Amino acid sequence: MVEFIHALLGDTPLWLRHAVSAVVMAAIAIAAAQLIHWVLFKLLTRLAKGSESKADNLVVRKLAAPSRWALYALGIVIAASETPMLEDFWERIAGLAIPLLVGWMAVAILHAFIEAMILRSDISVADNRAARRRRTRLSIFNRILTFLIVFITIGLMLLSIPGVRDVGVTLMASAGLAGLAVGAAAQPALKSLIAGFQMALTEPITIGDAVIIGGEWGWIEEIRTTYVVVKVWDERRLVVPTSKFLEEIFQNWTKTSSQLLGTVMFYVDPMTELEPIREKFYELVEDNARWDGRVKHMQVTELTRDAVEIRFLMTAKDSPTLFDLRCDVREALIGWIRETRPDAIVRNRILPVAPVELSPAPEMAEILPAARNGGNAAGA
Repeated sequence: MVEFIHALLGDTPLWLRHAVSAVVMAAIAIAAAQLIHWVLFKLLTRLAKGSESKADNLVVRKLAAPSRWALYALGIVIAASETPMLEDFWERIAGLAIPLLVGWMAVAILHAFIEAMILRSDISVADNRAARRRRTRLSIFNRILTFLIVFITIGLMLLSIPGVRDVGVTLMASAGLAGLAVGAAAQPALKSLIAGFQMALTEPITIGDAVIIGGEWGWIEEIRTTYVVVKVWDERRLVVPTSKFLEEIFQNWTKTSSQLLGTVMFYVDPMTELEPIREKFYELVEDNARWDGRVKHMQVTELTRDAVEIRFLMTAKDSPTLFDLRCDVREALIGWIRETRPDAIVRNRILPVAPVELSPAPEMAEILPAARNGGNAAGA
C-alpha cells in the first residue's frame, strides 16, 4: 500500500510522500478499527438486549468508548510498521497514549463490574439491610480503586516525559503505604481517602440508613470517598465530611435492622377508663397496612396532678413507614376520643366551697386602749 502511494505521487519530495503515506495509512487504520468496533458492538448490543440480565447491557455500554479508542490505537500500531513517519509519531505519543488507554479501560471495566453487582442488590425489598451493606461497600471501593487507577495512570504518563520524569517517580513512590501514612497527617484529601477505607471496613453507615447528625434527621443518600450526602426529611441535602462519621457521635436508627419501634404519647383525664382506649388502639394498628405485625402495646408511663400519660408502641419495616404509621394512629385516636370519649379530654376541675363568714375586724381606737390597759395591769 505504501509503495502504491509513493508510485502514485511520482517525483514529489520524499518527505511529502512519507507524510501522505502516514496520513492515508492512519485514516485506513482508523476506518478499519471503526468498522470492526461497529460490527462487534452491534452484535454485543443485540445479545445484551436479548439477555434477561440488565447488567449485560450496562457492561456493553460502559466498554464501548474505551474499546473504540483502543482499536484506533491498535490500528495505528499496525499501520506504523509500514510507515516510518507514522511509526515515529506513534513512538512519540505511545508513552502517553498507552497508559491513558489502559487506565481508561481499567476504570470502565471496574465501573461496569461494580454497577452490575449493584443491580443485583435489590433494596426495594422489606428486609434490605444486606443489600444496602453490599451497595455501600461497592460504592466506596469503586471510588477508592478509581482514585488509585487514575493516580497510577498519571504517574506512568509523567514517567514518559523526560522533563517531568522526576515528578512521576515521586508520585509513584508516594503511592506506597508509608507515603499514604505520612500524607494523611498533612493532606486532607489523603485523610479523607483513608477515612473512606475505614468507612468500608467498619460500616458505621450504609446507603439508606436513617440517621440524626448535627440535629438533622434524614437518610444516607450517597457515600463518596471524601463526603456523605444526607437527604433530610424536607428534601434538603446535607453534605457531611466522611471523617465526621468516624470522629463524632451521631445516631443511626437502622444500624442493625431497618425495622423500628415508634411511640405516640397521649394525655387523658385521670378519671378515664383505659381499657376501651387500648382496644381501639389495637384495632387501629391491626387495620393499618403500614404496621409490620411485630409489636403493639399501650403503657401508662406517668400520672401527674392533671393527667395520665399514655405511651402507644408500634413497629414498622423502616423509618418513613413508621413515621406515617404514628401519624395515622395519632390522628385516628384524636378523632375517636373527640367523638366517643369526650370525657377523656384533660380538664381542670373547680370544686365549690361554702363561704365562711368572718367577724368584722375591730377598730383601731378599740384596740389601743385595750392594749394600754393590759400593759398597766402587768406593771402593777
